[in-house]
Amino acid sequence: MEGILVPISLFLGAFAMVFGLRYLANKENMAMIQNGMDPKANKPLPQPCRNLKWGLLLVGVGIGLFLAFVLDNLVFIKAGDFNHRGDNVPIYFSLIGIFGGLGLLISYFVKKKELDRQELKSDRLNKAA
Repeated sequence: MEGILVPISLFLGAFAMVFGLRYLANKENMAMIQNGMDPKANKPLPQPCRNLKWGLLLVGVGIGLFLAFVLDNLVFIKAGDFNHRGDNVPIYFSLIGIFGGLGLLISYFVKKKELDRQELKSDRLNKAA
């Protein structure tokens, strides 16, 4: 009996959630129209910085994984420091964290430089006016 009720209740719950969200969004838009506001002005703007952050994070993680693989299969084997039975797993996690963090730091500095450039440009425009 539970094998039939669980999928039915999950489907009904998902349908109720989607219906409720659409209903509330519609009520919000109608309230904004009644108050003389434009509902489309409330839409979020695209954020290109988020793409930059995720791109640099994934590049950093990829570099960390590649470097860990190279160290694991070339450097540590030849040096004889580790046997090849999975003793090198911590190096993968540490290099993923290190290079992922470096990717996020680079993203921060690029974004900060862009914001400083925009502020400098707006200051020049304000002084000229």
